[in-house]
Amino acid sequence: MITNSHPPAGTCVAIIAPGGYAADENALPRAIAALRSFGCIVKLFHDPAERHLRFGGSDETRIARLHAAAADPEVDIVLALRGGYGMSRLLPAIDFQALAASGKLFVGHSDFTAFHLGMLARTGAVTFAGPMVCDDFSREEPSAFTLQKFWRCVSAPACTIEFIGPGSPPADLAGTLWGGNLTMVTHLLGTPYFPTVYGGILFLEDVNEHPYRVERMLLQLWHAGVLARQKAIVLGDFSAYRLSDYDNGYDFDAMLRYLRETLGLPVWTGLPFGHTRDKVTLPVGGVGRLVSDGESCRLEIGSYPSLGGGVYAMRR
Repeated sequence: MITNSHPPAGTCVAIIAPGGYAADENALPRAIAALRSFGCIVKLFHDPAERHLRFGGSDETRIARLHAAAADPEVDIVLALRGGYGMSRLLPAIDFQALAASGKLFVGHSDFTAFHLGMLARTGAVTFAGPMVCDDFSREEPSAFTLQKFWRCVSAPACTIEFIGPGSPPADLAGTLWGGNLTMVTHLLGTPYFPTVYGGILFLEDVNEHPYRVERMLLQLWHAGVLARQKAIVLGDFSAYRLSDYDNGYDFDAMLRYLRETLGLPVWTGLPFGHTRDKVTLPVGGVGRLVSDGESCRLEIGSYPSLGGGVYAMRR
């Protein structure tokens, strides 16, 4: 088990299921054991036996438990069980102001991107794109990289991520860090849950999306004027898609070349984030500084709340 990165003693983690349920009945017990091994107190705001269609409970139940977790004075972190689908159904009923005022650290990714962007749009509060119960904490052998990066991020008011981005342009720029799952980002366009960010660093990832669909969604954001307001795009993991003979050489690299020629803003690759075993944690709404020499990249992030208290302010 990971030994060199731990949260403050007695950190209380609430587990919620805003989307799907855990298909593996052993996943939740393993995750609870993993969290307790870090000295965490775990509170379960989810009944694993309760399912409604493909969701971890009815819409009313899931929203009530989200609010209850945020209202619990003992809770420090509200951690999503998994993604899949379901958060979009809850958005109109979420009291974003109350959740922002609670001071909890809300953590998840994938479908949970809808919550991140809704919170940023409605309140400006920072949330965390990071690991979930399934599969990050529930693996029989959790990723040391993922959990170390997570605890280091949420335990201090600033963090630094280093990665390799072949073909990425040299730069030294700063702006609001925001984004998440590309499908969910595009899904919220034109809704009250889509934040208007100027001069931002937009990070994106996705899974099971062919390069032409990735291109199509990015072009939709470009046509809508969203990308023109950003300083940079940083791409994480895009995997599990299948090419065919019909693509005739059109692959992710070909799509990336077209985007770099077309969008009018720099595009970086290699961010270790997405539907992958090893992932970093990213404060959505924090301030990031991206420094690159054309291959090696460093993303410094501050201006976000943490378990340790205080906020390390960074300039945009």
